[in-house]
Amino acid sequence: MKPIRIFSHWEQVRFDLLATLDGFKEAELAYQPFKNSWSVGQIALHIADCADNWLHGVVRGEITPWVFYDFQDHPTRGEIKKILELSYRKTCSFLESLEENDLDVLYTTPHGEKFSLYWIIWHVLEHEIHHRGELSLIHGLLGREGLDV
Repeated sequence: MKPIRIFSHWEQVRFDLLATLDGFKEAELAYQPFKNSWSVGQIALHIADCADNWLHGVVRGEITPWVFYDFQDHPTRGEIKKILELSYRKTCSFLESLEENDLDVLYTTPHGEKFSLYWIIWHVLEHEIHHRGELSLIHGLLGREGLDV
């Protein structure tokens, strides 16, 4: 089975992430649920930098990992969504290029750790699901209904 089909539910995860992000008022993007925590906007940007670092840095070598997007540099929903969209399009294009046997290839991080492509893709997807849930929880902290999955 092609990896793009194995990970096809990522499209729904991303749709729900963007809907959750759209549920925040622009000023709430700077909201931090507790002292010294990341803001809503930083959490969303972190989803993109994780995918970029793992898939397009460690695996594809297109960037030097570890780079991070800073909310102070991208403080609007439009800028955040643009970064998320670009990262997601690169990820989907990469997944479309893969065959099932590619998933067994091992990649080495800058720290010398070795992971299969299968593990890396699942890590990035699970990471997005985790932070999508965190953003949903923040909706609840703000007195609104969170994501119903």
